[in-house]
Amino acid sequence: MRIVMLEGGSVPVSLRRPDFPHEWAAHEETAVAQMASRLAGATVAIVNKLPCTRALIAQLGSLKMIAIAATGADNVDLQACRDHGIVVSNVRGYATHSVPEHALALMLALRRRLFDYAADVRAGRWAQAPHFCLFDHPIGDLHGARLVIVGGGELGQGVARLAHAFGMEVIVAERKDAAQVRPGRVAFATALAEADVVSLHCPLTPATRHLIGVAELALMSRGAILINTARGGLVDGAALAEALRDGKLAGAGIDVLPEEPPRRGDPLLAPDIPNLIVTPHVAWASSAAVRNLAEQVVANIEAFAAGKPANRLA
Repeated sequence: MRIVMLEGGSVPVSLRRPDFPHEWAAHEETAVAQMASRLAGATVAIVNKLPCTRALIAQLGSLKMIAIAATGADNVDLQACRDHGIVVSNVRGYATHSVPEHALALMLALRRRLFDYAADVRAGRWAQAPHFCLFDHPIGDLHGARLVIVGGGELGQGVARLAHAFGMEVIVAERKDAAQVRPGRVAFATALAEADVVSLHCPLTPATRHLIGVAELALMSRGAILINTARGGLVDGAALAEALRDGKLAGAGIDVLPEEPPRRGDPLLAPDIPNLIVTPHVAWASSAAVRNLAEQVVANIEAFAAGKPANRLA
């Protein structure tokens, strides 16, 4: 069995080798144009964000499995894999502490204006203040704030648990165009209108692309903040940037962008957007979470080799 890892540099730990006879080839980086040649003769491909398209899959007659070193699978044509009998497995539950903690950290930093006050101190404004402290940026508590979670899966539930510990009121939003509202959920538009904080934890699909755009931002109150640690395409970045500049939204914490890395720029990278924190897709990347991910990737390959595929998407 030939196993080819195409994006080794995207997982900042070394993967252990599977516990069965195999040939292993690892590449730190792979350009899209190199994928077909590097996967020629491969039985298993380990990918993270590279696009596995129908056209590529049709060229790879030896390929039997794609092991995704992530949870999201929007970069893999799952139907093409089913049509060609290729097993696709992803990793799950590896960042159940890391992502929720990052989401809460963004909420805290934005509500308490940590970056603004830290910048003021560095600029010498505290040293020049007439009183013992500065009051320039209004501070909000998480306690008592209403958190709307969009995406009630494992990560959304993890955020809910932490939010409850802070004394937040937690609401889970129903899907945007749902015909009925399930028990324990609130209609999407109603939830946005009632939110102090909105946190996104859903996959990127055709139905969720630009889930938050001009109309949805208009529903939210001027004092609300938006957190996105899921997928960049869930949010219309240009609309969010305008809402923040115009004061229609109090703040946003973003860990993901539609293009990563954002080599061609992004509306949310402009330097003049107030109360915006952008982190480079690291919500998942605590040391423990990275180790969990790496182990699960290899475990998925071992399960496939044993004839019992795990975490199967196709």
